Amino acid sequence: MIAKLLPSLRTSLLLAAGLGALLSPLAGHADERGKEIYGPCAACHGEFGQGGKKGEYPRIAGQQAKYMESQLKAFQKRIRVNIPMVPYTEERELSHEDMKIVSEYVAGIELPTAIPTFKDTDDALTRLQAMEKVMIVPREPGDVEAGKAIYQKQCAACHGKTAKGRGMFPRLVGQYSQYLKRQVDLYLKGDRPHDEETTQGVLNTLKPEEIQNILAYVTALQEEVNKQ
Repeated sequence: MIAKLLPSLRTSLLLAAGLGALLSPLAGHADERGKEIYGPCAACHGEFGQGGKKGEYPRIAGQQAKYMESQLKAFQKRIRVNIPMVPYTEERELSHEDMKIVSEYVAGIELPTAIPTFKDTDDALTRLQAMEKVMIVPREPGDVEAGKAIYQKQCAACHGKTAKGRGMFPRLVGQYSQYLKRQVDLYLKGDRPHDEETTQGVLNTLKPEEIQNILAYVTALQEEVNKQ
């Protein structure tokens, strides 16, 4: 019986190996294309998608790809108004396919939140390049335990238990607190849609101190996520 199965097993393995060989160059090409599209974006969002100016430009590395793609479309259609994004989405005539590719590229960038362990053989350039990717968001003041209770009850269903986001809902952990505060303010004023259906959301039901406690929890959660 085993002897009869061996030929078909060999065939399956060969087919799998051949498919892997075909897909590998395609994956590499998509990654290079994503890096190429992202090039102009690095001026504001940083070489590794780490953002800058303490949150004036948000971190996008590791963000949910579907969420980023949806926001690029919203910028292009002026559903979400952001003047600095006009040259990169409208004037550049970014296609939906390019939006998808660059979103997936940026989503795949990992930014460690702890100083890496170096080997004695690592030269200065290797150490410098590794340190440039380290991103540690400062702790936000507030009641972390109170923020945890509110977040897990009100926010986790969409943004995930560890605030990494899911699907169309953005990652919050590792994001600049100043940027998050600015977006919260836009949501509360109704200047930015909270979702596709309404400008109202969970944030409108929370007190300012509760929102502050959530931010305190999310910045503390960054350390826990890094350990996983």
